Amino acid sequence: MSAKPPSLTERRKAATQLDIARAAAELFTEHGPDGTTAEDVAERAGVALRTFYRYFRNKQDAVGPLLAAGGDRWRGLLAAIEPGAAVPEALERAMREALAAPDAPAADGLRQTRALLRAAADDPPLRAVWYRVNQETRQYGEQLLPVLTRLAGPDADELGIRLAAAAATDAVRVALEVWAATDAGLTGPGSPAELAVRCLRELMGGMRPLTE
Repeated sequence: MSAKPPSLTERRKAATQLDIARAAAELFTEHGPDGTTAEDVAERAGVALRTFYRYFRNKQDAVGPLLAAGGDRWRGLLAAIEPGAAVPEALERAMREALAAPDAPAADGLRQTRALLRAAADDPPLRAVWYRVNQETRQYGEQLLPVLTRLAGPDADELGIRLAAAAATDAVRVALEVWAATDAGLTGPGSPAELAVRCLRELMGGMRPLTE
């Protein structure tokens, strides 16, 4: 049975949260977290301050949806791959596509992520948001299990599937953190996609039932 599609109210809520997240990211890039207030974010997003606090606890918390968007995208791409594909190759394909920059919005999203991760190095509350997003990603990894099982087949080793899900989520996290600390481009050597695939291969190197 397919999942029930989100209601109009839920879609509007998600759109408002993302608008606020983008506004916060822009202001953090321009002025830094210390130079930005919740009032500034609300004004840039075009919402009332009480609307801001309806969705977020503080200004750093507001960028959570933006930091989580990339992970949501690659998991959706993985779920769309046809059954029977080898797990490592399927994960690599989804990562490369999700972390690519085929158009201006995608490129801007990666640049915003880099700016936020750089700012988080000197801002503990913002760093805490990044850690929380990744912890939620790990929890979401439980929902990756049926997707990976479908790809690997019903006889696949459950432990191997769980390790693959953990490796994939950590590969994306580490790749983005390493890339953000450098001046590497959006594509080519040192890019998010290349680093994520390298991380995945290193982490999955010993998973023989899935990699052979």
